Parts: sequence; C-alpha cells; structure tokens
Amino acid sequence: MISRRALVAGTAALATTKAFAETSHLTRGLPPGLTGALGSLPGKRPLLELSQRPPNYETPVSYFTGPITPNDAFFVRYHLSEIPQIDAAKWTLNVAGKNKISLTLADLKQMPATEVTAVCQCSGNRRGLSNPHVAGVQWGYGAMGCAKWKGVRLKDILEKAGVPDGSVEVSLNGADGPPLDKTPDFVKSIPLWKAMDENTIIAYEMNGEPLPHFNGAPARVVAPGWTATYWMKSITDIALLDKPFDGFWMKSAYRVPLGLFPAIDRFTTQETATNTPITEIMVNSLITAPADGARIAKGALNVAGLAWDGGRGIDRVDISLDGGATWRPATLGEDLGRFAFRPWRFVAQAQKGPLTILSRATNRAGQTQVAKALFNPAGYHHNVVNAVSVTVA
Repeated sequence: MISRRALVAGTAALATTKAFAETSHLTRGLPPGLTGALGSLPGKRPLLELSQRPPNYETPVSYFTGPITPNDAFFVRYHLSEIPQIDAAKWTLNVAGKNKISLTLADLKQMPATEVTAVCQCSGNRRGLSNPHVAGVQWGYGAMGCAKWKGVRLKDILEKAGVPDGSVEVSLNGADGPPLDKTPDFVKSIPLWKAMDENTIIAYEMNGEPLPHFNGAPARVVAPGWTATYWMKSITDIALLDKPFDGFWMKSAYRVPLGLFPAIDRFTTQETATNTPITEIMVNSLITAPADGARIAKGALNVAGLAWDGGRGIDRVDISLDGGATWRPATLGEDLGRFAFRPWRFVAQAQKGPLTILSRATNRAGQTQVAKALFNPAGYHHNVVNAVSVTVA
C-alpha cells in the first residue's frame, strides 16, 4: 500500500513540472472529480493515480516520447488488491495438460527464448471519455504501453505438458487474489488457437530487464494484439480445458455486444447470441505533441504521435487541421513489428489563433478510427479520432 506521506511528497515535488502541467489536460472530458493528480509506486516514476487499492495508475501522455514505453513509466492495472511479493527463485508455474508439470523460472530460461514487441492496452483505455459516462476505472489516454517482451512460447509449454485431444481453451490464473472470499478470483481463458500462436508467450523480461513487480513479475502472459485482460500477471497456473471456462471474468465481464466492433479475431467458444468476449485491439492513434491546451509559436507546426492496432499493421495516419474537412498523410516512423506502436510525424504551417489537430489511423485490413464512439455499457474499445486543441500565438 502506498503511504499518504509518500504520495503527498511525490505530488508536491512535481506540481510545477512540465509533465504535471500536461497531465492536467487529461481530465478534459472525464467525469468530475478526476484531477490528474500524480501518485507514486515503488519502481515507478509518478503516474496518474486512479485508485490505490487495487492499484490503477495511468501513464501521462507526456511520457509517450517514442514507440517503446519505459518500464518505470508503464501503466499499472489490477482488479484485485492482494498482490504478493514473489520470490522469483521460489516461484513455480503449474501446468495441467495430459500431464501435470511444474516449471521454475530457471526451467523457463532453459527453454528456447523468443521476443515480441507488442502493445499492452487495457480494454477500458479511454473509458472516462465515454458519453454518457459508464461505470469502471475512468481511464484517460494512458492505460497502455508498448514493450519488447522476452520469454517462452506458451505453445512450447503446453506441448511439454501434453495437449489432450478435444482441448478448446486454456485457463490462466495469477498470484493476485481477492481481499474477501466472496470476491471472484481473477481467472481468464483464451482459445486454444490463441494459446498455440507463436506470438503468445510467457514473458520474464520487459525491455531487457526482469518484469517489474507491478507489471507481473516474475512471469506473465503476453497475448499480442489482444487487450490486456488476457495478459495474466504473475502467472501461477495454466490448464488445458475440454469445454468453455465459465468463471465470472469470462461469462460476465469483458464482453461487448455481438457484431458491434469489426473484430477479426473471435473467441467463438465464449460467444452467446447477444454478446462476445472482447478480443483484439481496435485501430487507434494518439497525438503526443504538441500537448493538448499548449500555446505554440506561429510558423512550423510539428505534430508527433503513435498509432497501433490488433496486429494487422498500420497502413497510414492522416491529419486534419480543418475539423475533418480535409486530411493529409503523416510520415510513418520506425516499424518495430505489427503488434507495436508505430510512431508518426506531420509538419505544416500554423497561423495565429485557436487550432484543433485531428489524427486518424487506418490499418492494413482497411479498418479506421471512428468519428463517434461505438457506445457499450463498459466503455470498451474507445477509438474515436484523436483531437488536440492548441493556441497559436
């Protein structure tokens, strides 16, 4: 638990910094009472605090300075408040397949390693911008990050345990737990085909370092292209299932109306006649510079940002300076892989007065950001065209 003393000290020390000034703009459009205050967590730079117990902390937009999000700037998301400190030397991963096996961290590191650069994004990223507002953690833009993840293919682990005939799903459980017996433990499942995908891994490194405590140490699931609800932190138990998993966090939570979003990856064993589990990330973009509300000089306007999707790959990013009447292409930056943030830049001339900058990403499947959010009761998949308003002086 974060002490009040540490929180006050961390907030006061940063109150006059540029980062704090920029994060205050995240509250525009959010429900009243969310002021963008910065909180501190061990091993993290100051993040936007949305709740302490369980810890939910958002990355300020000003920290997104490149396609890789530093470990100490990476957002923190938990559903349950009991988060044990795990001794990596004593940790084991229990896997139930044809056989029951237990693997230590040393065992994992003896297996063939693989790396994938991928965006980890909370399903509810930008939920706070939903109109009308909906219940849940009122995230702004920063419930996401992109890292280079290193670990072992989940496929290799499952094959080591043996995949029984008739398996349809794989359940995932982590070390975090509920504070009360009646609170459902956070257990998820993924379809067998996703578990056997070569890009789905059990990661033990993040950006070349051991996983931070608040990002799933000592090992976590990385399911590239899918929202973070499936990226089980501090994974302890995996089981192959011959029928759909019916735990609370699958049958009741993280579901969207069937057909509302243009998802290509589907979780058919969990679908009903009316709804479906949330799966892949929708195409999106974020303007990272200039900051929303900034005053900038007349002349050259330099706009920078990030674009991403569920793994189809970013095809283009278009920018509008006239309210969407006309669009011009931005220049795409380094391609770190189809699951990663794609940086982009745009240069134009800015005249004096108020100016709104719009960014719209399109992926290689032809999907593009929407002009108006597709409303759903949980506020998922908010991928409205991004807008930043500045004053040109």
